[in-house]
Parts: sequence; structure tokens; C-alpha cells
Amino acid sequence: MNIQFECADKINGLMTITIEQADYQEQVDKKLKEYRKKAQVPGFRPGMVPMGLIKKQYGTAVKVDEVNRVLGEKLYEYIRENKIQMLGEPLPNEEKQKPQDLHADGPFEFVFDIAVAPEFKAEVTDKDKIDYYAIKVDDKLIDEQVQMYASQAGEFVEAQEWSGNDTLKGDLRQLDAEGNTLEGGIETEGGMVMPSYIKGEDEKKKFDGAKPGDIIIFNPKKAYPGNDAEVAGLLKVDKEKVKDLDSDFSFQITEIRHFQPAAVDEKLFERVFGEGVKDEADFRSRIADGLKGQLAANSDYRFLIDLRKYMEQKVGELQFPEALLKRVMINNNKEKGEEFVEKNFKASIDELKWHLIKEQLVVAAGLKVEDDDLKAVAREAIRVQFAQYGMQNVPDDVIDQYADEQLKKRENIDNFVERAIDQKLTQAMKSIVKLNEKEVTLDEFNKMMRGE
Repeated sequence: MNIQFECADKINGLMTITIEQADYQEQVDKKLKEYRKKAQVPGFRPGMVPMGLIKKQYGTAVKVDEVNRVLGEKLYEYIRENKIQMLGEPLPNEEKQKPQDLHADGPFEFVFDIAVAPEFKAEVTDKDKIDYYAIKVDDKLIDEQVQMYASQAGEFVEAQEWSGNDTLKGDLRQLDAEGNTLEGGIETEGGMVMPSYIKGEDEKKKFDGAKPGDIIIFNPKKAYPGNDAEVAGLLKVDKEKVKDLDSDFSFQITEIRHFQPAAVDEKLFERVFGEGVKDEADFRSRIADGLKGQLAANSDYRFLIDLRKYMEQKVGELQFPEALLKRVMINNNKEKGEEFVEKNFKASIDELKWHLIKEQLVVAAGLKVEDDDLKAVAREAIRVQFAQYGMQNVPDDVIDQYADEQLKKRENIDNFVERAIDQKLTQAMKSIVKLNEKEVTLDEFNKMMRGE
């Protein structure tokens, strides 16, 4: 076995691995003997098949497998032991790699291109100053949260006149040119109309002051211009059936349903936080405490964005083996082609640069992700999901059950690990750098996040 590694420009590496017959033959012989013991060949008892026949049938395949195993094992062992920071996977060199006849005996020579990460130093001290946006929990925010909880606990009640976002229920009948019910036309019972969502202003006005029992004459296609799916849903027919439809319809209102938010009282307090809320002031105080935690997470997220921008500027321009990395990217996206790679390459390099910087910061801070960290991230994600439905007082055992289920899914683990690293890195960097704290409202913060 002979391994040579060259990296003259420090980012484009060339690795040559020569595998001798002695590197694989012992294992090949061992596996062929195992095949011989198990082989079922007509005319021979088990274990008595001539080795020549076994080699003829299985020899090349076993050798190929063993050569590939040794090749991969030694390649990555060399990378690891020599602390080479490889980017992506090694690729066969397009010029120096010659075809190898694996039917013959060794030696076999393999030549790989290795993309190597650029050398640089990423570090932070208390002399580094980064903005930190603290979001104020003001009365406006609390009012909005109270309204949200009241809406989530609200219900539909019957109304005697349409207003706002009320829903009208009734029967629809297609009319002919004279305004009479069209024989054989479309008839729909229990159709639902929300006038506030009607796009055609002339059609929408027809519903002003509507009451149960009223008959409204309107044109669905004009009410929802360019939206055949909406019209088909209203009339409860296939989309194709309304493609060329241009008729007026009568709509006899049988019911008006008005959404009534819940009263802000003890019942709502208990629904949101469970027992123990004293009064509305206590309710608002608890909402404020919850908002502080949520908004702190938003502030931390923004801090991580600003940390990235600051560190990328501090580190400066880095040289990457772009031609080789494009080959790696094309190899990983064969079905998408070169156009996809060219379009997304710069963004990929930007992400790679941040990944390398973050990796150094994580190592310097001694950060590690343990099982408890993953569990905490999963629990937090579950609590946020419940909170979106206004459920703030979900028992811990229920949260744990949902979190455990999420952690059983392999596709979730990498995401949870990344979130745990980001959280730990954020707290670590906040304790090192000098924070330039700025207090902003949530509206100001959201505009800033949108780049306004």
C-alpha cells in the first residue's frame, strides 16, 4: 500500500493510492473459502466444490469488493490521521486516473482529486462589537395576543344581518337570460358565501345589509374573476363545468353565521393558562412573560445573522477550489444538471464559508450537543406548535411524548442538532462579544428582517 498526497496551492489536493495484491489477497482467499463452504453446486457435496470453480464464479466480484473496501478505508484513514479538511467527496482525477483491470492481479493505482478547505482563523474577543435587537413587549403586542386567544376560543353564532366576515349559507339556483330558474341548470343546497372575500366589487355590494330569507341575484364568475376553483367550490361542481359558465344565480339566504370571539374572562384565562390566574391584569402579565421568551428567541436569531455577517467580513475573502467543488456539486445533483449548479453555486459557497467559520467558533467555545440538548430542542418545537393553536398549558408528559416521537425520526435529528448548535453558539458568543443593544418594537424588528 502506498499513498501520496500533493496540495501545492493548499486547496486542490491530489491523492494517489496504490493497492498491492498483498493488501487484499488474504481477505479475498478467506471469503472464497466461506463461499466454498456454502456453495450449492450440482454434482458436488456441500464444502467439496473445487476452489478453481469457486474462483471462476466468484473470484473477480469478491476481489472488486475487497479492493473497494481497502481503498475507501485507507483513503479516509489517511484524511483523518493527517487532519486534511476535505470538502465534499473525493472524485477520480479526470486526466491521471487510468482504467484498472480488476480481473488481473494488482497493483492497482487510483488517483483522486480532493477539495481542501482554505486555511484561516476565525475567533472572537470582547473587542468585537455586534448589534443585539431587544424587542419591547408593549401594550399593543399584549392586546394582539389577547385578541388571538379570544378568537381561538370563539364560536359562530346566528346573526340577523350580514356584517364584516360573516358567512352566509343558502341555496343557489342558476338563472336564464330572463332571470327565471333555468330548467336543468345548476342547483346547490347549503352553499357558503363570505361576501368579504368576493373580488368583484359590484357583486360584493349586492350583499350589503343582507338578512336571512333575502334572495340575492349575483354572478359567481364576476364575483370571483379568474378563479374557477372558487366558483366550482361554491357551486359544488367539477371545475370543468364552470369553465364557460356566465349565468347569474339566485342565492336565498337561509342562515347568517357571525363569528363571536370569546369574552376576556375567567373562562378564557383558564383555557389558556389553566387554574390560578387572578384577574385580567395577571392574565396580561403572564402573556407578557411568554412573549418575552418568544421575542428573545427572535432577537437571538437576528443576532446569529449579524454574527455571521460580521465574521464573514472579519475573515475576509477565502479561496475555494471552485472547479472541483462544481464537479462535486454536479455529481451530487446529476438529475438537475450543470445549469442548476451554476445558478446555485455562489449561494453554496457562501453557506460553505459560514459553515467553516461556525465550525471553528464551535470548537473554540468547546460546544457539544448532548442527548438532553436534542430533547430540549424537540420539546421547544412541540411547545411552539401547541402555542400556535392557543394551547399554553399543555402538560409536560404530553410534550415529552410528542418530542420522543419526533426524535425517533432520523430525518428530524440533523435539524435538531443544527438548532441545538445554533442556540449554544448564540449564547456562547453573546457572553464573549460586546453587545450593542438596541430596543425596537416588533413592527420595527419585522421590517428590519424583511429588509425594509
